[in-house]
Amino acid sequence: MIRKKNKQKQTSFWIATETLQVKPQITFFSKLDSILESIDFGKQIRKLCNPYYSDRTNCRPPIDPEVYFKMLTIGFFENIKSQRGIAARCADSLSIRDFLGYSINEATPDHSTLSDTRYRLPYSVYSQIFSIILKALKDNGLVKGENLALDTSIIEANASLLSLQNRMTEESYAEYIKQLAQEAGVNPEDKAAVARFDRKREDRKTSNKEWYNPYDPDAKIGQTKNGATDMIYKCEHVVDLDTSAIIDADILWGDTGDTNKLSDRIVNAQIRLNDISDNPVEEKPAETITADKGYYNVQEITEIQCLGFETVIPDKEFKRNMSKLSDEQALAVELAHSSIASIEGKALLKRRGSHVERSFAHVLDCGGERRTTLRGIENNRKRYLIAVACYNLSLLMRTIFGVGTLKQFLANANFAFNLILKSFLQLQKCFFTFFRLIFSLTCQRTFILKYSYSF
Repeated sequence: MIRKKNKQKQTSFWIATETLQVKPQITFFSKLDSILESIDFGKQIRKLCNPYYSDRTNCRPPIDPEVYFKMLTIGFFENIKSQRGIAARCADSLSIRDFLGYSINEATPDHSTLSDTRYRLPYSVYSQIFSIILKALKDNGLVKGENLALDTSIIEANASLLSLQNRMTEESYAEYIKQLAQEAGVNPEDKAAVARFDRKREDRKTSNKEWYNPYDPDAKIGQTKNGATDMIYKCEHVVDLDTSAIIDADILWGDTGDTNKLSDRIVNAQIRLNDISDNPVEEKPAETITADKGYYNVQEITEIQCLGFETVIPDKEFKRNMSKLSDEQALAVELAHSSIASIEGKALLKRRGSHVERSFAHVLDCGGERRTTLRGIENNRKRYLIAVACYNLSLLMRTIFGVGTLKQFLANANFAFNLILKSFLQLQKCFFTFFRLIFSLTCQRTFILKYSYSF
């Protein structure tokens, strides 16, 4: 008779921790740690965060803020969206434990600790940490600051259209559609019929002035990257076209136009460049500002040129009526047109399409930021700024070690293994070919000697 094997419970016993095989197998995070140590990352972070922690000794000690920000870098390099996923990954990996400074018998921080730390620290601390990493890039020649480019992309908010409420009546969107369907002769209890009615009804508009999501009031109704309507935020990058480094980044309201306060955002990017400079007085301002035609606004372009920047932004209109513009605005439009038509302007526009879009691909699609798990624009700004700082860290790692991301590190390791294996097989093939030739020559010599003696 076949009997099922019962699992025996392991009895408790003592094992010396030095006898356990806990050596990390992935050296990517050790290389990342060496870069952070070279710029005194932990020391600078503790100095920034010290005013926001209590000096009392009779309370539970908090986690090191350096550990908190290192865990956020894990979320970027491992493409983990949620804080629960980051906490689980940090507790599971020996390489990450070594990167965080935790031994095998220590408990890594929980996801609730990450939330508490995020609420404790203001946005200004995150901004200064971003500047610390940007300063490291400048020291390694990865920030030029001469040619800047801007663009925006879409982030899906952690909110649903089904939870919308009217700002005036507090009526839910589902109840509103059911009422319209009933007035049109559609059974309001048939969810599929109501959905078809809502999708095909005339004058279908969902305005942010009328509707909002009570769970995330900061999220706005808009189109996602694939064209669907959802609750969204906008993210904007200011990129150095000479090095691909992100000079500044921010989360904007989902219904904010690209041209809204454009000159203020450019000034903020220039201020950040001055902050990381050793001699701000001698720091040269950026020369060109490059963007697509969505950023074209006559008033904003005029203000940007008055600040001393050259605008390389295509005009939306094919033939603009210059008679409706003032003399100052007409001159700004003519200068913008000449910049677009020049060889340098065309080259900058071509570089903008590759450098800026590549930064969005790394941060949003490969860094876990395309859909946020946090609510509120302030929380998303904090998390997103650290993700952009991690992108700059990857540029620094690529310059120093030749590998910028964990995926690239593993791909290179796999390529090296396949190359070694292929070389070994080729060597083995040559070895067998050589011995086959030796054996053939030996057999021929034996045959010749045998028959020469017979004669």
